Amino acid sequence: MLYELPHLRDAVVVRDRAFEGSSSSPHHRTRRDGAHDGFDLVLRLYPKTRDWLPVLQRLNIPPKAAMELARLSSRNGTDFVAELVACRLVDEQELGRALAAHLGVEWVDKIDPDRLVVSREAGMSLLSGQPLRRAVGYLGTDGVVCYLLAPSGVDISALRRRIAGSADMAHKLKLVAPETLRAALLDFLRPDLLRKATMGLFDRYANLSARVVVNAWQGVVGGMLLVAIPVLLLLAPGATWLAMHVVFSFFFLACIGLRFAAIATVDRKQSAPPPRLRSDMPVYSLLVALYREAEVAPELVSALERIEWPRSKLDIKLVCEADDDDTLRALRALQLPSHMEIVEVPPSEPRTKPKALAYALPLARGEFVALYDAEDHPHPNQLLHAWQTFRESPDDVACVQAPLEIANRGSSLLARMFAFEYAALFRGILPWLSGRRLPVPLGGTSNHFRRAAIEQAGGWDPYNVTEDADLGMRLARFGYRTETIRCPTWETAPEHLSAWLPQRTRWFKGWVQTWLVHMRHPWRLLRELGFWPFFVGQILFAGMVMSALAHPFLLLTGVALAVDFVLERQSSGWKTTLLALDLVSVAGGYLSFLLLGWQVLKLREKLGFWKIVLFTPVYWMMLSWAAWRAVWQLWRTPFLWEKTPHRPLRAGTALHRQ
Repeated sequence: MLYELPHLRDAVVVRDRAFEGSSSSPHHRTRRDGAHDGFDLVLRLYPKTRDWLPVLQRLNIPPKAAMELARLSSRNGTDFVAELVACRLVDEQELGRALAAHLGVEWVDKIDPDRLVVSREAGMSLLSGQPLRRAVGYLGTDGVVCYLLAPSGVDISALRRRIAGSADMAHKLKLVAPETLRAALLDFLRPDLLRKATMGLFDRYANLSARVVVNAWQGVVGGMLLVAIPVLLLLAPGATWLAMHVVFSFFFLACIGLRFAAIATVDRKQSAPPPRLRSDMPVYSLLVALYREAEVAPELVSALERIEWPRSKLDIKLVCEADDDDTLRALRALQLPSHMEIVEVPPSEPRTKPKALAYALPLARGEFVALYDAEDHPHPNQLLHAWQTFRESPDDVACVQAPLEIANRGSSLLARMFAFEYAALFRGILPWLSGRRLPVPLGGTSNHFRRAAIEQAGGWDPYNVTEDADLGMRLARFGYRTETIRCPTWETAPEHLSAWLPQRTRWFKGWVQTWLVHMRHPWRLLRELGFWPFFVGQILFAGMVMSALAHPFLLLTGVALAVDFVLERQSSGWKTTLLALDLVSVAGGYLSFLLLGWQVLKLREKLGFWKIVLFTPVYWMMLSWAAWRAVWQLWRTPFLWEKTPHRPLRAGTALHRQ
């Protein structure tokens, strides 16, 4: 078992109780009023089920199953039909046909999207509603407009009265499966969804979009520096090197200070117990972007199914590229439950994860939205912890970030370093930033959002290849905060350089994109954030990238100056200053990196720490390589998304031992 945790499976509970004590003979007599004797207790305890009894008879749902469904409906604050479908006793097609037969209206199997009579605004509203409760106009082959209605959430008694009160209603009203109507609306609105996904942020907040890499003044300043620095190195090498070292050392020292501040405030408290399931729990949407992930698709669906949340209030979107045939085929072969939907994103540029998420967001039903990656294994209680944090926090808390844990940290030295970095980031730096109401560069997964806040801030930028860090800064600019929780998500780290380098290059490139976007108007950014959040933002984005870019130069210059000092036994003042700056910057950088990681590691994770210590200088040189590669890509291919390959977890990983 991946998780040794008690886990309520509503569908299993219902099925186990549905036919308990049943026999092959008819087990209930039919009374004159159409109800079964066995349903008397259900009616007394849950009177709202009365209208559905004839439909349940047609579907052969036994009384014990109806009792359990009614109990779940009461506990979860949902309608009876939502639980009936969520528990998979019947599918939506069966339910719809039975209801249509009961009401005496026509059932429709197929819809031509071109015949829908609905405005684009109303169509978008229907797609994001829960469920599809409104009727949609449809032009019949005879030229007469009829009305299509999905059976989810239908008030049978009210609908029956409307049919009885209008001679034409029984002919004009037609029932259709929710997935059929939804598919037709999606086809009808696909161009609008694609336009919104690719251009929505740019159209709304052009200055906050990375679609334009640099603005005019940034281009001028960048060009001047590219010309001035080589010229100054030729004319005044000593003074120029000293000035450059001062700038580089400033960023190094700022990053060192941030790490030591996080070290001093590491919180080792354990996670609080998760809240109990309640009737006021909201609909929660999970967006999972997949691209070329056929191999991990079964493991992903299994991990998502372990999440503790009422299935009738869970809305999972598996977001795939429409031309990714292998992944789509793998998902469809899994016979997904009703709360999981495959969203196909039409092929278009840019081919990025944030564009896919932006395409899927209007289709989500939830008041809260969480993101996961294809290789993720979220803790079953994570949604409960995130929701509890939202409930206990003021409305300006727009995001809750869960920590990422590496499941394969023992598979290679590179994976061990990756896990060490993640521990320092998610257990040290991010909680420190959150606790001081500073901008939080979000991780790319396990972010939980208030939907209203993310929509107000413009959603994800399809042109930024680290959409998570950018969105964290943008939420801060809109006056929102991010909180952190301890309930983790497990994922796999790259085990080889061929997978690690493209991923880290993309991260560095995205951080540069994010810094350029938010520094287009520095004084405006300063006014919106305040001084300390503005200053820390410079460290988080410019500082981390500049430190990686400068590291080899500081290291090599320091070595050269030390050799020169030893051989000549004397040195000029500026050389001594450079040597001191280099030693403090590099040694302090290594020390703060290692101390922060050591401080947040669990006892069993500290085994083999000496390997991390010895490999750190090599690892930092690898980071520099990725950073310089990112700068080159930003110039040549700014929107290129280099895909990180994922593989199913092997037996013996940390996740299997949880």
